[in-house]
Amino acid sequence: MSNQQRAKIAAGLEISRLVNGMWQTAGGHGVIDANAAISDMLDYHNVGLNTWDMADIYGPAEKFYGKFRSKLNSSEIKNSIAFTKFVPNPGPMTRSIVKHYIDQSIKRMGVEIIDLLQFHWWDYNDTSYLDALHNLENLRDEGMIRHVGLTNFDTERMQIMVDDGITIVSNQVQYSLLDQRPSVKMESFCKKHGIKILCYGTLLGGFFSEKYLNKSEPTRADLDTSSLQKYYNMISAWGGWELFQELLSALNEVAKKHQSSIPNVVTRLILDKPQVGGVIIGARLGISEHREENLKVFDLELDSQDHDKIQSIISKANDLFSVIGDCGDEYR
Repeated sequence: MSNQQRAKIAAGLEISRLVNGMWQTAGGHGVIDANAAISDMLDYHNVGLNTWDMADIYGPAEKFYGKFRSKLNSSEIKNSIAFTKFVPNPGPMTRSIVKHYIDQSIKRMGVEIIDLLQFHWWDYNDTSYLDALHNLENLRDEGMIRHVGLTNFDTERMQIMVDDGITIVSNQVQYSLLDQRPSVKMESFCKKHGIKILCYGTLLGGFFSEKYLNKSEPTRADLDTSSLQKYYNMISAWGGWELFQELLSALNEVAKKHQSSIPNVVTRLILDKPQVGGVIIGARLGISEHREENLKVFDLELDSQDHDKIQSIISKANDLFSVIGDCGDEYR
């Protein structure tokens, strides 16, 4: 893969800028056949999409990765990058508790060291998250984790971590044309401290596609995956279905101009944002795939006219930072 398709997140950690997301294995996205999923993972790897994002709470995701990894030869294993998340319930975060959960992830994933351990915490009022992070740093120093990152933390908490001497290399947050909250405070903070942003929700669970162009507003019955349900709520908070159709129409014009697609246009726009290391695109393993189409994003270059056309629609929408708060506040 070309340099444009890779990003250095930290020392010794270079990833594909398109990251394969495995949230869909957690349920709510259709029945997944394990053998078909593993076969699909091999196909992703073979086209250069070699970076996987999973979590200890994503159903069989870590086990799927372990089975997939067992199919690779020694040289292929070196080229496979795996992120997972540690998502504990709030409470005491002693070394033994933290190590127990990381040991479990390592065993399920079939790895000796986790490339990037992303930490999530549900309740900021319980400051044990700092204990957890210090213990994760100790496990990093002992060789169980290569790097420590975050998932869905806000800028204020990141500042507290930095002030407490904790080294963070990334934060995974929602970032899309609709949800540009990271640009308000987080990007400048991350630039100052050398932290990369990993983005999910960029395609709004599939809403950002030609499939929904000029379509009536979906009913709740039409929202047949957890992703569609989640991001329909985001569209409603942003400005509603009618304004979203205006945006899809503008995006479609831009896509046709460049002989591209709506998903590639919106992905390119987020990949071009400061501090963005990669965009996580959900992989519906064994069900559907858009590997070759997604890779075309690296051939796409947008001009100022494209940006102006799209911005003219976005400027009519609600400011989600004012509506929701900083990144991750929707979970708290």
